[in-house]
Amino acid sequence: MGLESRFDVAPDAASADLVDRLRTDLERTPYTVDAIEALWERRIAVARTHPGDALRRGHRVPAERALAEVDATDAALATLVRFLLLGLRVDADALGAALPTLGVGGAIELGLAVSDRSDPDLVTPLIDLRPYAFTDAIGADEWWIASDLGELAVGGALPEDHVLGVGGASTTLSGLIVQRPAHRTLDLGTGSGIQALHASRFSDRVIATDISARALALARFAAALNRVDTIEFRIGSLYEPVAGERFDRIVSNPPFVITPRVEGVPSYEYRDGGLVGDGIVEAVVRGAAEHLAPGGIAQFLANWEYRGGTDGGTDGDSDGDGLARVVGWLAGTGLEYWIVERERQDPSAYAETWIRDGGTRPGSAEFEALHAAWLDDFARRGVDSVGFGYVLLRRPGGGRAPTLRRVERRHGPVGDNPGGLGAHFDAVLEASDIVDALDDDALRGLALVVAPDVTEERHHWPGAEQPTAILLRQGGGFGRAIDAGTALTALVGASDGSLPLGAISDAIADLLDADAVALWAELAPEVRALVHDGLLVPAAHQS
Repeated sequence: MGLESRFDVAPDAASADLVDRLRTDLERTPYTVDAIEALWERRIAVARTHPGDALRRGHRVPAERALAEVDATDAALATLVRFLLLGLRVDADALGAALPTLGVGGAIELGLAVSDRSDPDLVTPLIDLRPYAFTDAIGADEWWIASDLGELAVGGALPEDHVLGVGGASTTLSGLIVQRPAHRTLDLGTGSGIQALHASRFSDRVIATDISARALALARFAAALNRVDTIEFRIGSLYEPVAGERFDRIVSNPPFVITPRVEGVPSYEYRDGGLVGDGIVEAVVRGAAEHLAPGGIAQFLANWEYRGGTDGGTDGDSDGDGLARVVGWLAGTGLEYWIVERERQDPSAYAETWIRDGGTRPGSAEFEALHAAWLDDFARRGVDSVGFGYVLLRRPGGGRAPTLRRVERRHGPVGDNPGGLGAHFDAVLEASDIVDALDDDALRGLALVVAPDVTEERHHWPGAEQPTAILLRQGGGFGRAIDAGTALTALVGASDGSLPLGAISDAIADLLDADAVALWAELAPEVRALVHDGLLVPAAHQS
């Protein structure tokens, strides 16, 4: 393939034999998350800190020290970590010993390495290739993910065509994905291909698109290395590569970062969609309507602008409210939505975050110039803050009228959700569809059970017989705490799946000497809300 530099050419899967040989070597070592973690544990005394923790903080020196003069049993793994994970030059003989099946020549031909021009006995890495472990609804598994060398290896600002590897946003999205079986899934803007790989776990076929040929080459390489053959890769912008096609699922971690469109500001392909403000998110959200099959679900990460100094209410249609702007983009599409804002930043903090992300350090003249450009850009549109969160869209199926119309702010920590929030979204959607199809009279005949992660808290004044507050607290999901009254608490406590809601409500009315009809009118919307939040589940659908 004739690689000239670490940035000009990305490897692809043109040689199945070379990929197979590389896989054999990685499996033999083994080059896995657990093996690397065990290596760090064995080398803590040398590094005088945990090398993995230091790497996660963005510091490579402890890891370099930990890998110096390792025992023979750790030699191959240490070489692979130095070369593929830390992005360091290594001795050609050492790399050959670590990759005996592929060999140094094969590594060069495949695009993993290039001979060092200053010293022919050394080889320089051209990509980052690291193990990635995860757990989803199917179970635990592990892949190798390929990307461009990161900031530590580059030693400065990243090039604009940089292909990002596994990061916080990608793991967030993979944890959000509803993992119901799907026939066709679209991964819009696949980047290194991590979402396409995740989607392949529950989809018969995945279409992965990107505007970057370089990203597609790396993603195709990773799919081949991990023996995943159900992904089709297509090049193009937004929904152009899938014009006229519909999907059961659409997932996207789009290049949503709001970036000034002025000369001198880097435009990173992996994070910047090339439109003004939050225009790229608007295009992704609006475009989903043409490509979701009936019953299909789309899930995105997104940023949205708040304009004009509004207070952030979600009931109006003011262009100033970020969440209302997103809802406005969906007008006339017929799509249902559940939009969750997880964070909100002022313009300065937002700019600082993304300038640092590109490798430019605070205090430099370049950082100050970029900061000013960002603030000027926000000022031109009257932006006073930027929201970040999750967008879930659904096209109603089977002639069902849209019922999911949910917008909320959930800033701060969420509950304990091993593997992410995807299972919570899935369970809530399924349960909500059941109760939303029933009027209040029909709802009386439904039996519910309390979700297994729900606990009850009672707060008393010292010496008081009656509680001053009763909280229903959710351990998973979004970690909600519901201030429940006596009647609702009693209904929840009796919801073990054996009795319909109407019978429970009427029995509580008798105990409280209350009017049964009036009590049910009070409890019905509260019960619906608890189902919508995941605290109550229809008995026939409990896990």
